[in-house]
Amino acid sequence: MKKIKILLTLFLATYVLYGQDPDIDILEVASGFNRPIDIQNAGDDRLFIVEQPGAIRIINDDDTVNSTPFISIAVNDSGNEQGLLGLAFHPDYATNGFFYVHYTRNNGASRISRFTVTDDPDIADPNSEFEILEVAQPFGNHNGGGLAFGEDGFLYIALGDGGSGGDPGNRAQNPSILLGKMLRIDVDNQDGDLNYSIPDSNPFVDNTSFRGEIWDLGLRNPFRFSFDDETGAMWIGDVGQNAVEEIDRGTGGGHNYGWRCYEGNSPFNTSGCPNQNELTFPVVQYTHDNSCGFFSIVGGYVYRGTEFPTMQGLYFFSDTCADDIRYVDATTPADITFSEEFSNNSFVTFGEDQNKELYISGLAGTVYRVVDANLLNVDEFSQESTIRIYPNPATDVITVTFSNPTISDTLRVFDITGKLVKSVGVQQTETTIPMSNLTAGVYLVQLENSGYTQKLIIK
Repeated sequence: MKKIKILLTLFLATYVLYGQDPDIDILEVASGFNRPIDIQNAGDDRLFIVEQPGAIRIINDDDTVNSTPFISIAVNDSGNEQGLLGLAFHPDYATNGFFYVHYTRNNGASRISRFTVTDDPDIADPNSEFEILEVAQPFGNHNGGGLAFGEDGFLYIALGDGGSGGDPGNRAQNPSILLGKMLRIDVDNQDGDLNYSIPDSNPFVDNTSFRGEIWDLGLRNPFRFSFDDETGAMWIGDVGQNAVEEIDRGTGGGHNYGWRCYEGNSPFNTSGCPNQNELTFPVVQYTHDNSCGFFSIVGGYVYRGTEFPTMQGLYFFSDTCADDIRYVDATTPADITFSEEFSNNSFVTFGEDQNKELYISGLAGTVYRVVDANLLNVDEFSQESTIRIYPNPATDVITVTFSNPTISDTLRVFDITGKLVKSVGVQQTETTIPMSNLTAGVYLVQLENSGYTQKLIIK
């Protein structure tokens, strides 16, 4: 019993950290990618890595990388902000095999297209392209690039202001064009000659001055955005001009985020602009200093995974210049907390796996998992290579395996208060144990006789 108490003490002492600042670290998952600028999942245990020159690669659940790309698309990546920029899987991807990409054509236009997977789940059909939307770009920068399906089933598209500097055509404030906007379209239906339809609930659909596709306006270069699964809020990392990087947050559409009238909270070019009370100002901003030649905010995610409770409810983001990871409290964003610097990465994107665990990658070509270093050693207080408890995270059941078929033991499960919530005998090489009676959370599982102990996540 003394050993069990010590283990529980260690376990609970670690989780006293819950609610305090995590110690953010990164663990390498796979490397060797060519400018990996987007990370997505298709609702299974794979990660899909978007390479800016036009390929999408697959990382499997054992961290191996398929030698054959999922798909290769001919793109124009001659400019630093052009190429294959975004990926989103249809909510019914498991049934229809549809996925959507945002890329730059040879003529410089931004195109949104649908492709279809083949009978081989690791290979898509490059000849299946179905064009959804194409938008001409006056310059080669500020293409935006983000794509995501909302809980409403509609596709959201982030488009930059068309480039150059200072939005010379005031395109972000122009309601009759799509540049400098967040769009929302229905890809499951078509209106007239369009290869999509415009949802009736879009905020400006009844305003003849506006393109009906517009969800939000006043954006400069919203390269990465995401939804908070718990609140439904959209978080946008909008790349700044000369002085300010900003994070915008909005629930529902119809927001005007202020560019080019304002860069962050600071006036930039207020000629002909709406009143301040008609604008939505950033929830977080930071100013440029002289330590870096280029600043470019990297919008991320509100962490809603289960493996690192100390990270729960924090919005993570970065800057391509700085090589650190930053976060704010998603409920009351205020002061920014900075991790240590992870040199020579040039971070450009975050991503989530199917369990909402967080990943990050940079132009240097490596994909990492974002973790709380304080909790990494909780997984196994004792090492027994002959014993395995999986899956982890689990839902309805776990399986316990022994390499020695003569072993019999008792598996005990404790909650984070130290209360014993389950005790089951295991007397064979492989035993499946129901877990459906346990609520979602973090537990300690211990094999009484073998002395094996590990953290278990129930989701």
